[in-house]
Parts: sequence; structure tokens; C-alpha cells
Amino acid sequence: MTNQVGIAAVPMQGQPAPLARGFGWGVLGALAAFLINNALNVGWGSPGLSTMFSDGVGAAMQPLLIYILCVGAGIAFALSRPNAGLRADAAKIHGFNLYIVRALFWIVFLTGIVDATLAVMRVEGLLGFFFEQATVREFTRSAFVAPIFHFPLIVSGFVIAAFTRTLGFTWLALLIVASELLIVFTRFIFSYEQALMGDLVRYWYAALFLFASAYTLYDDGHVRVDIIYAGRSSRTKGKLNAIGSIMLGLVTVWTILIIGMSGKTSIINAPIVNLEITQTGANGMFIKYQMAAFLAIFAATMIIQFVSSLFEAVADSRDEPGKRDNVAAAH
Repeated sequence: MTNQVGIAAVPMQGQPAPLARGFGWGVLGALAAFLINNALNVGWGSPGLSTMFSDGVGAAMQPLLIYILCVGAGIAFALSRPNAGLRADAAKIHGFNLYIVRALFWIVFLTGIVDATLAVMRVEGLLGFFFEQATVREFTRSAFVAPIFHFPLIVSGFVIAAFTRTLGFTWLALLIVASELLIVFTRFIFSYEQALMGDLVRYWYAALFLFASAYTLYDDGHVRVDIIYAGRSSRTKGKLNAIGSIMLGLVTVWTILIIGMSGKTSIINAPIVNLEITQTGANGMFIKYQMAAFLAIFAATMIIQFVSSLFEAVADSRDEPGKRDNVAAAH
């Protein structure tokens, strides 16, 4: 599996494509603005862009200004490099996305191991050997566990990803299989089972499915209905891919992001703000709030990857050199 994009292997210069590049970098700017506004709204109570429709433009001046600055910066960056190669831009964007995905692997790996260990110690009453009773009671609260253990592990994941080049999710698949086998052995041989064991499998499996989707898109590994597509020329395929990236890809993931993060009570924001845990309570893992965040991360990484795919598709439609051969790369 390719773990990095060779920027030097693609043309750094190309035909001007101001519309495609301006649109793509503008979308990335809009993504940055959306995430900034969401954090300000949920964390500090700042007004959201939707207040413009109920209270007028003046009430939404702050989020509107953030969108103007971020989208404008993206478009200005694209226009400042009119002869930059579309494939070079696509490779850089994909490379940044790979860094995020690598970091996510390390985050879910480390958090899964640490939180599962804490859950075992809670269930089996082992925490009392190391801490005072008042501290042991604190370990039953996600508001204590998350900032003390989870948040440092999240930072550690991004740091580790900066020094590693392995994608990691093939190893996560192996860990899921190992976890399932452990459940089978402990249940049917030792008659022992805890809710945390199922939580760990679901946590890792959700990460595998959602976070690896962006790389699968890059590797052209998603199921494609190609009754019309398969027999077309490279230029026509490029045009179809460009249209699909916008009309099907970006529209879908933006819908997930907007609906899922529209206010503090939305289906993604609410569990994160409340640091929700599973219904098994202290007997399980305290990672439900992270699994809610997985949906937002999935949408964000897919938006980034669809912009990269859009640039590649436009380059294909113009027969620019440097086209990737996914079939050959897979072998």
C-alpha cells in the first residue's frame, strides 16, 4: 500500500485551470471556516451562520467574516499560482490527508489500548491498589478520564504521525481480528466476558471503516457501477469523475457535516460536548463521544480527498501527463 505521494513524480507546472483550482481551494477554505465556526459556537457560544436567517446579517457578522477570510484565502492561493500543476496540487492535498489519517490510526490504537486497560481495572476493582478511593470514583466519570488520558493521547497521535510513514490501518484490521478471537476464547473457554471487549471491537472497526475511506477513494477501491464508465476514453472518464466528485461526493459529505454539526444539540456535537459513554456505563469504555466525532472526521477527510480527486479528474480530462495507474499500483 502506498503510504506517501511522490510530489516530484508529477508535473509541478501545467496549463492554467483557475476555475477548477479556485473552486477546490475555496472548498478547503470553506471546510476550515466551518470547523472554526463550529468550535467557536459549541465551545464559546459564538453565533452560528444560521443566525443570519433569523436575526439578520449583523448577528452573523463574525462567522460570515471567517468564511470570507478562509474561502478568500483559498481562492487567492489558487490564483497566485496560475501555472501550478493540477496533479501536483492533488498530490499535496492527498499527502496532507494521509498525515491526518496516520494520526487517526495512532490515536485510536493508543486510546483503545489505554481505555480498555482502564475499563478492565474498573470492572475488576484493581484501581484501588494504586489510588485513593476518591480518585477511584473519579475514574467512573468520563469528564475525568477524557482530559487526563484521552486528550494527551490525541496529541501524541499527531506527533507520532509526523515521524512515521506507515498508513497503519492494515494493522488495525489485524487488531480487530485479534480482539474478536480474544472474545471467542474468553467467552467459550473461560466463560468470561465484559462489555468493554465488544466496545473495543466496535471502536476500532468504526475507525477502520470511516478513516480508511479517503485512502480507498484515492486508490479507486470503492464499488463503482461502471456500465457507462468502463468503456469511455480517459478524457471522458476525467470529466465524469470531476462531475461525480462535485455532485455526488462533495454534496454528500458536506450534507453529513452540516446536519451532524448544526448546533450544540446535533447528533455529532452533543455526544462530544457531553463526553458521552456507552450504555454499559462504568463497565464499558469511555469512547462513545469519540465515535460520534468519527463521523465528522470521515466527512472532513472525504471533502479533502474529493478536492484532490477533482484536480486529478480535471487533469485527466485535459490529458495532462502524470496520470496514476491504480490497477498497476494495486499489483
